[in-house]
Order: sequence, then C-alpha cells, then structure tokens
Amino acid sequence: MNTLVNLDADDAAGDSPATESASRGARWLAALTGGATPAPGYCAAVRVADAELAGQPARYIAVVPDPHNRFARARNGEIGLVEGWQLARAVGEVVQADRAAPVKRPIVAVIDVASQAYGRAEEAYGIHQALAGAAGAYAEARLAGHPVIGLIVGSAMSGAFLAHGYQANRLIAFDDRKVMVHAMGKASAARITLRSVEALEELAASVPPMAYDIQSYASLGMLWRVLAPADPDAATATDTAMVRESLEQALADILASGDRGLGGRLNGPHRQASRKVRELLREQWQGAAR
Repeated sequence: MNTLVNLDADDAAGDSPATESASRGARWLAALTGGATPAPGYCAAVRVADAELAGQPARYIAVVPDPHNRFARARNGEIGLVEGWQLARAVGEVVQADRAAPVKRPIVAVIDVASQAYGRAEEAYGIHQALAGAAGAYAEARLAGHPVIGLIVGSAMSGAFLAHGYQANRLIAFDDRKVMVHAMGKASAARITLRSVEALEELAASVPPMAYDIQSYASLGMLWRVLAPADPDAATATDTAMVRESLEQALADILASGDRGLGGRLNGPHRQASRKVRELLREQWQGAAR
C-alpha cells in the first residue's frame, strides 16, 4: 500500500481547471482557506491546505475529482486505495506534529465524495484497509484532542463518508438538493431492494433512513447544524463568512464540551427514543446484575 501511495504522490500537481470548477469540495476548501497553497506531495485527488480557524492554525482536507487518476474507478470524487491512505497520512501528520503540543490543531474535513471506488483492483489490494486507515486516523485525531469538524458541501456517500468526515466531533451540512447522505446511490439501492428508483423515492418519503435529502438525515440526529448558503456552488464572500463563522462556533462548542467522543450526537432533539432505549437497557442490566 505504501508503494501505491508514494507512486501516486509523484503526480501531485493538482486538478485541471475544469475539474477544479466542477468540484464543490475544491471550491469550498479554497474559499475557507483564503486560497492557501495546497500542501505538496499528495495525490491530485486529495487536497490538503493549512490555514487559520478562529485565529489558530488548522488543517483543511478535501477529496476532489481527478480525471487522470491511474485507478479508473476513482476519477469522479470517489475515495480509492491511494486516496484512503493519503487521507490517513494528512490527518496523521497533524497528530504526530502536535503530540506534545498543549493545544491541538483543528481538522476540517470538507466533504463532497461520490462513494468508495468499486473495482477488482480496489478489492484485490484491500480498499477496506485503505478506508479503515483513513477513518482510524480521524478517530485517533479526535481522541488525541484535535477538534474535528466535518462540513458536508455535496455528496457524502457510502464508505467514502465513513472514511472522510464521519468521525468528526461535529457535522455541519448545507441544505441543498445536491447534498446527499446515504449508504449507496439510488440506482444501486433500487437494485438491492428489488424496486424501481421511483418506488424507492416514494418509500423514502415516509422512512427517513431510506431518504437521500439532508433534512431527512438531520432528523436522525447526526448533524450539529444545517446551513443554507444562497448559492452552494458559488462560495460568495457572504456565504463563506457564514460558513466560517459556523466552523468557529463548532470549534468553540467542541472545546467547551471537552468531549472527545461522539456522544453529542445522542443528545439532540431527534434522539429521544434512542436515549429511552439506552435508559431501559441500563435498568434491565443493573436489575439482572442484582
């Protein structure tokens, strides 16, 4: 795997202008970092930039399309073998550098990922390990005291979301029709459930976990905040200021809570039933113990 990562790092010149303009992740990363020069040595699909958040150094990370990716299944914003390991590297570098620092740098995952890369090469070389490496790096950073914030600006699909952003202390998402969170695309879900896409959409209207829209996902209690920029594709100065302010507030909330886990997702207004189930399980377990 290290060979794959190092080989691809030789091609770290970045995306073509057309790819850059087509990627929400790339545009919002540039907007939030003031156009900071991407860190060198990463593959073209993994964009890493060091800039400020609330007056302190922070690392911003995005996965962007790379039409020239040597792995054909990872050319449209998917996370493949190389991308997974390089995400782990981008996060791990911060953890290692700040190991003795009293204040840990925030990490912002700018999320617009189509899915994990599906292909024979990916399966043969262990894409599950690459994605687990990325998810594990984010979890390690969070547990080490790095505030981790996930900003969903586009798609957050399948294993790619699990690898890039899902481990965040706080998740923020845009309220926009292009923002979708799900385990798989509609066509794939329709095939698996033996339904048409239309029938699947009709079912999703009454079953939030089956839906793709961000409001349905928010109803599951996973999001800390939902933002409504005027034009998510444009990243205007006003919208950028609003998003940056929300990131700063999320950072302050993480620091104030002192919580390095994901328990905050259980405390929102949408998780009353989950809390009740846990309470009953604790009572039954304690009763059985007596």
